[in-house]
Parts: sequence; structure tokens; C-alpha cells
Amino acid sequence: MQLPVCAAEERKVQSEMNNDSLMNQSRKKSGFVTLIGRPNVGKSTLMNRIIGQKIAITSNKPQTTRNRIQTVYTDERGQIVFLDTPGIHKAKNKLGEYMVNIAERTLKDADVILWLVEPANFIGAGERHIIEQLKKTKLPVFLIINKTDTVKKEKILEFIETYRHEYDFAEIIPASAVKGDNVDTIIEMIFKYLPYGPEFYDEDTVTDQPMRQIVSELIREKALKCLDDEIPHGIAVSVDRMEYRKDGSLVNIDATIICERESHKGIIIGKGGAMLKKIGSAARYEIEKLVETQANLKLWVKVKKEWRDSDFLLKNFGYNKNDVK
Repeated sequence: MQLPVCAAEERKVQSEMNNDSLMNQSRKKSGFVTLIGRPNVGKSTLMNRIIGQKIAITSNKPQTTRNRIQTVYTDERGQIVFLDTPGIHKAKNKLGEYMVNIAERTLKDADVILWLVEPANFIGAGERHIIEQLKKTKLPVFLIINKTDTVKKEKILEFIETYRHEYDFAEIIPASAVKGDNVDTIIEMIFKYLPYGPEFYDEDTVTDQPMRQIVSELIREKALKCLDDEIPHGIAVSVDRMEYRKDGSLVNIDATIICERESHKGIIIGKGGAMLKKIGSAARYEIEKLVETQANLKLWVKVKKEWRDSDFLLKNFGYNKNDVK
């Protein structure tokens, strides 16, 4: 049976459209990019800047990022899956060992590695340890000299010269994650090195992190920024309940801040509960931006002595060493 001319033409057009779609898909690139570096060099800030929203928490204190955080950037060129890792440092407990293992083993999952450093003429022991790790891989490595907004422009060439003799970098890019300087160049260069292939996620996906995990990290971020230096390393946050009203107008969240000492518990709560209220208020603001509705956040504080050296408690708080493969 012969199709009517109009139907035949429509079938031909549809076939051409499908072929064009397949060709366009085959022209796109996709792959995994790992961000590594010492603590507090701006890895999470850069990833948040690229994604265009806050997924990874940031602070000016080390060990802010503890888990591998996966985010997704998609545009007409293809898709980049970013793996933000904990800062590589000398571990002092089981939590520290977990963090370093996550960071170093993530290198094998990547197509491109971004190594972030601060602008400096001196290469310290921490950076040299990372260089030794990089020498074990054959992947293209970008040196990202971050925080260039904090130094004079004429000094940047000196920093480039300092590092370029230490490793055969695929690219060296000075940038400022805070200001957004050269971030577009970083993305452009990443696509240059990625293989052609299909997208791993829907184009609307921005992270693989469960909402509860992001919320707990936002609370921990505010605690990091409000508390004294010696306390934040010893805290974790557990979201015990997160329930939305049926009409979506409110989300009820119960969360617990875990610390290691009774004296720390008193500091976290503060006089008359003032510090806990401060942490809760700051966290609530970020959470409401994230969930796009009002949040009723209730915080508690519990003491779990030496939790950073307990396999059982580490697993309970989301740091499972068996996930590091």
C-alpha cells in the first residue's frame, strides 16, 4: 500500500530530523572532571560558580568538603560531570583517612583533572605530595592558579613559571572562582579535552547529592562560619527528619549537630541558646533558597566522643569507608 504524498513527505522529514538529532548527539562531548588541591584553595567555590548555584559548601577553614560531591554542567557543547573532592592533607584520624582516600582515588574516575593552587612562588610539601599523585596518571592535568584577584597581575607570570617546571600540564589557567575570572576559559578548555559521547544525565540535573545531604552540609557550613577554629573539625550534622506539607508551602526539618566534647556542646548552644539560634537562622536562609519554600528548622546538639575515629559513627554520618573503591 502506497502512502499518500503528504504522509510520505512527513515520514521523510521526520526521518531527516531523527538523523540530524543523532548527528548532533554524536558531535557532543561528555566526561568526568576531578577537582583536587589542598584544603581551602577554592575547589567548591569554583564548582558552585560553574554550576551557577550552591551545591558544595564553602568556608575559609580546612576540611570543609568531606565527601566526593558530584555536579553536572550541560550546555550545547555537551556535558561535564564535576567531582569535587576533600582537600588532600595529612590525616590525623579515620575521618581524615577517609577524606584523603576519597580525594586520591577519585583521580582514576576522571577524564580531566583540575589541580587548584593558590598564587605563590613557593611549592610546599602538600603540593609536592599532589604532584607525586599526578605522576601516577596519564590524564590531562590543568593547573588552575586560583584567587588571582588577591594578587597583582604582574605577579601571575611568576607563579606560572614556578609551577610549569614541576609537571607537564595540559593547560595552565590563572583564574578567580570568587570573581568568575577565566571560568569560561576553564570550561572551554575542558570540552577541548573531553571525548565525544552521550550525556550521562538529563540536562536539568545539577547534582547527584540527596536533598537531605545538601541540607545537612548547609547547616555544617553555617556552624563552620560561626564557631571557633578548634570546634568545626569535630562536628557532623545529621538530618533526622525532612517532611514537606502536602501543599508544599513549608518543609519541617529536624537536625542534630554532633560534637566530641561536652565543652564544645556548650559553645555550640551558646548563652541562652544564642549561638545555636545564629547557626539555625543562617542555615534556614540558605535552605529556603535551595528548596524554594519556607523552612521550619529545629536544631539539637549531641555529644559523641571520638566519633571521627569510630567506623560505626562515621558510617552513620555518611562517611562510609566501604564506598571508597
